[in-house]
Amino acid sequence: MQTIYISFVLRSLLHKFIKFGVVGFSGVFVDFGITYVFKEIFGVQKYVSNAIGFMVAASSNYFLNRVWTFQSTNPNVAVEYTEFILISFIGLIINTTILWLLVNKLRMNFYLSKIFAIGVVTLWNFGANVLITFR
Repeated sequence: MQTIYISFVLRSLLHKFIKFGVVGFSGVFVDFGITYVFKEIFGVQKYVSNAIGFMVAASSNYFLNRVWTFQSTNPNVAVEYTEFILISFIGLIINTTILWLLVNKLRMNFYLSKIFAIGVVTLWNFGANVLITFR
């Protein structure tokens, strides 16, 4: 019986991770689009542009994840959103650190480095949101 329950929980978690990934993939377009506009068109410093793009994408991702991935019915949306954004902010710190290391120390392309950083932060964001925001 316990094995069946664990199997069900793991399948449910995998299903949510896939949905979280789909939402995150849509967020990549928002993130890259905003980052590109601020960095390349408005000439804003690259890490500031990255932060703006990242946080705008985090906000859109919250609403999509609330409704579709986790199907949250929590009436306290303000607290839930705040938790999601705080987790995303920690993710931004991780993202920026990885980005800085890859760009400045390993001399990798900014946008390629950004893709790698997003992949790492996705794991952090999913785990933290499952355990905290949408528990």
